[in-house]
Amino acid sequence: MELAHSLLLNEDALAQITEAKRPVFIFEWLRFLDKVLVAANKVTVDVKEKQKKLVEQLTGLISSAPGPPTRKLLAKNLATLYSIGDTFTVFQTLDKCNEIIKSKDDTPAYLPTKLAAVACVGAFYEKMGRMLGSSFPDTINNLLKALKSAESQGRGEILLSLQKVLSGLGGAAASCHRDIYKNARSLLTDRSMAVRCAVAKCLLELQNEAVFMWTTELENMATLCFKALEGSNYGVRVAVAKLLGTVMATALMPKQAAVMRQNVKRATLEEVLELMATGFLRGGSGFLKSGGEMLKGGGSVSREVRVGVTQAYVVFVTTLGGQWLERNFATFLSHVLDLVSHPRATQTHVEAVYSRRCVSFMLRATLGGLLGEKAQIAAGKEICQAISKQMRAAGAADVSASQHVMVCALKELGSLVQSLSATASPLIQEPSVGLLETVTSVLLHPSMAARLAAAWCLRCVAVALPYQLTPLLDRCAERINNLKSSPEAVSGYSFAMAALLGGVHQCPLGIPHSKGKLVVSIAEDLLRTAAQNSRLSLQRTQAGWLLLGALMTLGPSLVRYHLPKMLLLWRNVFPRSQKELEAEKARGDSFTWQVTLEGRAGALCAMRSFVAHCPELLTEDVIRRLMTPIECAMTMIVPAIIKVHGAHLKASAAMVRLRLYDILALLPPKTYEGSFNALLRELVAEFTLTDNSANTTTSLLRSLCHYDDSVLMGSWLQETDHKSIEDQLQPNSASGSGALEHDPSSIYLRVPIGEAIPGPLPLGVSVIDASVALFGVVFPHVSFKHRLQMLDHFAECIKQAKGVRQQAVQLNIFTAVLSALKGLAENKSTLGPEEVRKSALALVMGALDNPNPILRCAAGEALGRMAQVVGEATFIARMAQTSFDKLKSARDVVSRTGHSLALGCLHRYVGGIGSGQHLKTSVSILLALAQDGSSHEVQTWALHSLALIVDSSGPMYRGYVEPTLSLVLTLLLTVPPSHTEVHQCLGRCLGALITTVGPELQGNGATVSTIRSSCLVGCAIMQDHSDSLVQAAAISCLQQLHMFAPRHVNLSSLVPCLCSVLNISIISYLACLRQLAQREAAEVCEYAMSLAKRAGDNLNITETGLEGVLFGMLDRETDRKLCSDIHDTLGHMLSSLAVEKLSHWLKLCKDVLAATTDVGGAVTFEVEKDEEDSEKKDEMDDDTMFTGLGEDDKSKPSVAPRWVTRVFAADCLCRIILLCENADKTHFDLAAARSAQTKNPKDLLVLHLSDLIRMAFMAATDHSNQLRMAGLQALEDIIKKFASVPEPEFPGHVILEQYQANVGAALRPAFSPDTPSDITAKACQVCSTWIGSGVVSDLNDLRRVHNLLVSSLDKVQAGKGSSSQLYSESATTMEKLAVLKAWAEVYVVAMKIKKEADLITLVQPELPSLSRLWLAMLRDYALLTLPAEFSSQLPPDGGAFYTPETIDTARLHYRSSWAPVLHAVALWLSSTGFGAGEEKEKDSSTPSKAPALPQGASSTTKTFEDIFVFCLSGVSIEFLCFPRPEEPIEHVMSCLHALCTLLESSCAKTHIADDQLLAVELLNVLHRLLLTRDPPAVQLQVTAVVQETIRAAQDHLQRQRTSKEEEGEKDSQPSLGEGGESGELVPGKSLVFAAMELLVFILVRHLPQLNTRVKESPSHAPLRPRRLPEESARLVANTVSILAELPSLCSPAGSMTILPTVLFLITGVLRETAVKTSDSSVPMPVSAALQGIKTIITSPLARVESTQKQWTGLVRSSLASVLEYSQPDESRPDMDEVSMLTAITLFLLSASNELVGVTVLQRGCMDRFRNALNSSDPWVQARCYQLLLSVFQHSSRALSTPYIHALAPLMVEKLKAVERSRPGTAAELQAVQEGIRVLENLVGMGEEKNRVQLLALLVPTLISYLLDENAISSAPQVSKGLHDFALQNLMRIGPLYPAAFKTVIGAAPELKTRLESAIRASQASSKAKAAARQAQPTVQTAPTIKLKTSFF
Repeated sequence: MELAHSLLLNEDALAQITEAKRPVFIFEWLRFLDKVLVAANKVTVDVKEKQKKLVEQLTGLISSAPGPPTRKLLAKNLATLYSIGDTFTVFQTLDKCNEIIKSKDDTPAYLPTKLAAVACVGAFYEKMGRMLGSSFPDTINNLLKALKSAESQGRGEILLSLQKVLSGLGGAAASCHRDIYKNARSLLTDRSMAVRCAVAKCLLELQNEAVFMWTTELENMATLCFKALEGSNYGVRVAVAKLLGTVMATALMPKQAAVMRQNVKRATLEEVLELMATGFLRGGSGFLKSGGEMLKGGGSVSREVRVGVTQAYVVFVTTLGGQWLERNFATFLSHVLDLVSHPRATQTHVEAVYSRRCVSFMLRATLGGLLGEKAQIAAGKEICQAISKQMRAAGAADVSASQHVMVCALKELGSLVQSLSATASPLIQEPSVGLLETVTSVLLHPSMAARLAAAWCLRCVAVALPYQLTPLLDRCAERINNLKSSPEAVSGYSFAMAALLGGVHQCPLGIPHSKGKLVVSIAEDLLRTAAQNSRLSLQRTQAGWLLLGALMTLGPSLVRYHLPKMLLLWRNVFPRSQKELEAEKARGDSFTWQVTLEGRAGALCAMRSFVAHCPELLTEDVIRRLMTPIECAMTMIVPAIIKVHGAHLKASAAMVRLRLYDILALLPPKTYEGSFNALLRELVAEFTLTDNSANTTTSLLRSLCHYDDSVLMGSWLQETDHKSIEDQLQPNSASGSGALEHDPSSIYLRVPIGEAIPGPLPLGVSVIDASVALFGVVFPHVSFKHRLQMLDHFAECIKQAKGVRQQAVQLNIFTAVLSALKGLAENKSTLGPEEVRKSALALVMGALDNPNPILRCAAGEALGRMAQVVGEATFIARMAQTSFDKLKSARDVVSRTGHSLALGCLHRYVGGIGSGQHLKTSVSILLALAQDGSSHEVQTWALHSLALIVDSSGPMYRGYVEPTLSLVLTLLLTVPPSHTEVHQCLGRCLGALITTVGPELQGNGATVSTIRSSCLVGCAIMQDHSDSLVQAAAISCLQQLHMFAPRHVNLSSLVPCLCSVLNISIISYLACLRQLAQREAAEVCEYAMSLAKRAGDNLNITETGLEGVLFGMLDRETDRKLCSDIHDTLGHMLSSLAVEKLSHWLKLCKDVLAATTDVGGAVTFEVEKDEEDSEKKDEMDDDTMFTGLGEDDKSKPSVAPRWVTRVFAADCLCRIILLCENADKTHFDLAAARSAQTKNPKDLLVLHLSDLIRMAFMAATDHSNQLRMAGLQALEDIIKKFASVPEPEFPGHVILEQYQANVGAALRPAFSPDTPSDITAKACQVCSTWIGSGVVSDLNDLRRVHNLLVSSLDKVQAGKGSSSQLYSESATTMEKLAVLKAWAEVYVVAMKIKKEADLITLVQPELPSLSRLWLAMLRDYALLTLPAEFSSQLPPDGGAFYTPETIDTARLHYRSSWAPVLHAVALWLSSTGFGAGEEKEKDSSTPSKAPALPQGASSTTKTFEDIFVFCLSGVSIEFLCFPRPEEPIEHVMSCLHALCTLLESSCAKTHIADDQLLAVELLNVLHRLLLTRDPPAVQLQVTAVVQETIRAAQDHLQRQRTSKEEEGEKDSQPSLGEGGESGELVPGKSLVFAAMELLVFILVRHLPQLNTRVKESPSHAPLRPRRLPEESARLVANTVSILAELPSLCSPAGSMTILPTVLFLITGVLRETAVKTSDSSVPMPVSAALQGIKTIITSPLARVESTQKQWTGLVRSSLASVLEYSQPDESRPDMDEVSMLTAITLFLLSASNELVGVTVLQRGCMDRFRNALNSSDPWVQARCYQLLLSVFQHSSRALSTPYIHALAPLMVEKLKAVERSRPGTAAELQAVQEGIRVLENLVGMGEEKNRVQLLALLVPTLISYLLDENAISSAPQVSKGLHDFALQNLMRIGPLYPAAFKTVIGAAPELKTRLESAIRASQASSKAKAAARQAQPTVQTAPTIKLKTSFF
């Protein structure tokens, strides 16, 4: 392939490769050339030199019969070459092409050459246009001549070329326009669909310039288009609709230029719409027939035409644009609604439904996408007026016409309101519109369809505006009660109530519980009174059951209360026994029977709703009681009744059956095993149409066949926007004719995903569907004998039926069989013995040769499923062999397609391993079939099966990849593009092959790179295809490639391709974009921007880049999947780009949020306008430089962002803040940001703070509730993140302070009385965050926000059931708890900063009531957390803040708010000192409704004790035992804080110490908590709690000891404390053991080296001791200090059990953390460890005789460890010797008795001191001297003497040496001073007789430090210091030991002279100082080094 990459075609290389590979090689060369030429743009020398040769090569290729993609590229290259190079040979080339086109050679072999020539001509004109001047008439005539004689492929190509010629020439070709029009016109009805598409495209191009098309010829154009739509396929419908819509739009608003040229008569809107309407109502049957026949309404309009015209209407409006629609909406609406009221549109019921669907589609597609929210509200008003106008006319006009208008209008109104959501409130509230009155008035319409539509519309209103839900329900209930005597009212209002109840699940706040009772009573009443009045009995029965069915959707928590009554009602509808059943048959007339049947159908329907929505209530017992009526329904014999009473009961009977099948399908089959036989007989009769004369087919077949097979069935339309209308054209019965009136119960069911409104199919189809579904459920549970009978019966039925009926029966049977096989597979059961298999196989094999493709598909699928269910190799082999044989012999298309699919399905369901041995045969057969050019259908099916095989074989297919790939490429290069199905299947194959090769694609081997380049070529060909689905396949292949080999996919070409399609949204494109953005967002955005720069205005990427486009798409798109893909893509881009391009993304979000629709009082920032503009000017960065690229607004009106998009933008804002936080802390530091800004301009978040606040404010004060939530969330995030950022210009203040007005204003509306609870709850959260953040310290400023909380607290105190409720009780619970939680948070903060600020004064006044409410809430919470088995203990009338009905939802709210409350209660209890509750009790003036304290408190103090126990042991331990992973860490922290606070109080300490098991449990729970929660903060807090617990235990022990001592029991002392006499600590009972477990865990977590197991493991690499991070250091320190306390809790024997461990750990910590620090500070863990060693060694245990021996051993071995650890060692260069020495000294000083005379240890200690003295670090020396001094001075001479003897000489030597190297730094000087001090002390300690010798050591040393008088002045500072120090000391020693001093001085005269001169010099220098100095000779200067912690 590399050889193809040259400017000229490498002909030698071409000659050498095989014939088969040449086309690929040529194509690859053309691709390369295309890139070079496009990039060249200006003429490069290289191209110019070789142009002649290139032209030769290219024109030579024309006659080499190139395939479709090749000819397209070839033409493009030639045209590009001429347009950038010389043009003088262009006319020769053109003539050459024209010659080829004229040629008379009609053989198929010559065809590709002709087509290539045609393509070249088109490309020349498109590229060069008028440069080709006068040659165009000849060319055009030539093409038109060829057009007459060409075959379909030629016709298509010529028309496309003509289109290009026209687009290139523009207005210049006017002379030929008529000719082209005449010739093309007739081809619009060509039999080839591809040609029809091409004509439509050509005419679309023509109408740009040819004025006559939309003036004089307008009517003819319309007629032509209608004719073209007859018998059309989807592609043609789209193309023709585009043509028709555009022409009509142009006729109405012509293009400026064309009008200027000729004065044309413009058509009026009425004329245009009239023309379109003829197509919709009359189809393409011309207008020239006599008028009379037309009016009689003979013949129905063809559905294809109607659907096509519907699409044309949408194109028409879209072309004219949103503004036009806004101005002319009234006209458009009335016209469209007239279409449905026309009798021709509604000849049969199904046709009427179809017409309604079309009109709804028109309205939805135009209104929903083109209008902004403001315009939509105006449109809503128009629709309201239309409805009320119809309603007024309804009495007079005929009902049937007006009902359809009503349905369309109401459906659209509902969709509108629902999409506007809360923004629709102006529409609802404006009294002049009266929307609710209008809609409710329709509930009395005589037609059921209109009533249902009105009910649906009300449901939409309630979902959009949940505060309307309860009032609407009440209103309907009231009307039903008042208008009981009107059948319409009963029916209409019950529909409305059912619909509203069905909408409750979409309103998170729900409805009050009492509404359930209301509904039940109404329903009961209706059912009871049904029999009283025969005129109403039918409606009342239906209404009653409908309401009960709707009630069930409210879920188990509500239904639970009404279940007994329901069971009773159900039992009474059906006869109780067989006898009653018989008796019933004999009596009654047709009317009573109808009512009875309706009643039973209704009852079954309510049961189904119950089973579906309340599965939790389905106990064994309930199922048993349900089965009685159900079994009765099964045995009820209906046909006999119908025979007697007439056929009009058929529908009611069918309804009963439908309901029965529905409910049985939901129940477990075991429950009705006994009735299988009768049931199956009924089911089989149902779908084999035994009693049904109509040929009704089921609609389930599609859904049971595999989704991927849709390409074979042509049902791929499900992917498109037109699904809702295209469904009408599907072959099965009544497809796409769903309507609410077919099954009223669907009004309360959940809407299926992807549907806007439920559309149940007509009853006839629904019953068959239900029977098929139930058959699939029952079949796996039936005996083999019955299975065989049924299968044989099926074969018989198919044989009996003839013609169309046979097809219908066969379809139904196949669907049932598939359903059954699927059921078997899901149940993992088998098909049965040989004869059952045989029968099934015969049935299936028969259908593989059926002419109907859908049946063949089903048969293939069934075969695969059978293989899966049977699962035996021999059976599979037999099936495969049958198909092999058939395929080898058969020649007809039908059996070849059927059996090739059979092979694919076998592989699909058995998988690669099971069918491995057939792989080779299958592949070879299918590859052969795929090359069968004579039938494209065979190719499609074969390739599809091949794709299935590749997919399912996985790596086993690797050996066949190359041949398959080369076949795919060959076909891509040769199959004509009009056969899109083949191309789609090729795409599937290519995708499957890429997956098979997988990650291998990254390799560089020869074969792999060939495979890779082949794949890329294949993708390139498909990307160029005209069909969007083939392009989509190409994109998904590239997506796969990008996943496996990202380097080889060229994003620079892929991204622009994706972007250019973003106008016509296709899911796969976005999915691909999503994947690319996930990996390489930055590149994607860059390429998109560069594309914007290049492409100019044909693309809608403006300066906001791709992100802007995607945000814009969110407003236009309605498809859920698409929107979620866009959200993901934007999310990925955001995460990788937002931090670098901060202002760009913030501007995007701001623009979206600022586009608030000004409906009603949205707050606007008028004031800040001018300053904002000036800011804008500064911000002109490179992102906004090329704004010029945006197109003018008229062409594509962008809609103002809708609320959904704005919510998304607000979420993005929160994400940006989070991303910045993770990226870099300077984002939150104004001073740092400003200084960084000056150095290198970098975007930092803090600089945009005003924007952030403004955005959050805009969102928080919007109309849309969702947006308000998002805004408050954003505000909370901003406060949390920026609360502590200081304002550099005003020290002591923070930046947020200046925004307090905004925060207050954003919060205020959320506390207004009509705000929904969830928003108020969120706002409380923000309030407490704001107050607690400490931003505002001035109380007066805080009052604004504080008052909001006070007002809401009053609401809480009002108690239950005071206000009129709109939402459910749990919403009230949520709001009240949020208020309490907010107060608790504020209180906690207030207590924390009590010292600095007086925030507490704001909380103080509310505390009495707050504390009571808090306790009540905690009590509720404690009860609610009880396990289910104690539910009987819950108070029957609910708690303080919840009602028993809403327990389940209340739990969630309590769960989110209890923790801060617990903390607050703990603080409050400890601040009131637990007992000070007296005044609380007296203060009973508080309202009595508020919950009292726990009842039955005998005395106040006891109550508080109880409260404590309950708070601590109950709530917190319960929570900490098992915090859910999703619980926020703050809860855990609050809980631990609360525990800590409680334990600080003495009362709590006594309690926990008395009950040791409680303490142990607490510690165990904390240990578990540590295992699951990581943050250091949690661990620190846990250590605090442990500390308090240990202290409590210590106090308790102390009390016990003192009391024992008072009783005088001295002897029993040892047994006090844990471990008693034996010293055994029992795990689970021992507090010390529990604490040890927990502490060891923490230590090992932070210092894994302590764990000996880790060290011994072979994989362990020794860890160097290292500096612990701040938090860990603190933790380890805390842990160590607690460890050291533990022995004091034990008896002597017990302490001996734990001491080894404790000492091991403490010395270990010392070893691991004693690391030198730069500033010589002692790390926290080290000082804790030293302190710990001291605590333990000095503990009273040392004095207990019984354990003396053990104790001594322990102390010695600990010292030995320390010595071992402090051994100097290369692996630990940075060991802190000082800390180790300190430890050693501690041992020596505190445990002298145990250590005296142990030579080994003594030697070790001396070594360590010696090393330290010899250390090069003066600081170490200085500390060593200090420590030695303490050892030398030890009271026990036995200890100190050996050290003095060993170390003093070394010291003297060191000090003598100083004379030769005087100290150079302060530290060195200090070391010397410390050393001298030790010597002095030794002199002091010595006996009188040795004094002279000792002084003889000291004095000469000191004198040697003195400088002579000449050197003093020039000596460095430190040296002078030494001199002064020595002098001072000498002056001091002299008077102390005068005699000895004299002796020493006298012995050496040179000493004397030096001393004297020094004294003279110092006296001379300052007599005054000397005098002062001599006055205090005896004071010893204090050591200058102070230990951080004093250990001695």
